[in-house]
Amino acid sequence: MHKLVRTSLAAAGLVATLALTGCGSDDGDDAGKDSASTAPTEAGSGGDAAKGGSIEGAWSGKTDGKTVDLAVTGTKAVLLADGHACTGDVADMGKPMLTLKCADGNTDRTMGSIESNDGKTLVISWDAGAKDTLTKSATGTLPTGLPTGLPTP
Repeated sequence: MHKLVRTSLAAAGLVATLALTGCGSDDGDDAGKDSASTAPTEAGSGGDAAKGGSIEGAWSGKTDGKTVDLAVTGTKAVLLADGHACTGDVADMGKPMLTLKCADGNTDRTMGSIESNDGKTLVISWDAGAKDTLTKSATGTLPTGLPTGLPTP
């Protein structure tokens, strides 16, 4: 029980860090190029609905009554869902995709396809069957429902 809470707290801290400060690559000059070439950008009208807005930022929602939080910075993503903490990449594979790996080995949300994105609402369909509808969080705010205290030994 304490391990799950500590994992959740660590993951929440990581989401907060990504949402508030961003993360980048240690590849120097290539970091900006990767972000521009593979992450969806703010698009005008027309084009694929999945590319209607940037997926960069913090997103939150509920699927089957359980909170799902996603933070994206450049080509990096962190997802907290159903007690699992997952990290990975955003890539353009004909349309934006999330490829994640969960710390505990869970595979419910490891390959996700961006079905729609209008800049305010993001819909992700996962290969394992889940479909998440997330709302963009206000800049500089954390998702609601995060743990508030540290466990006692």
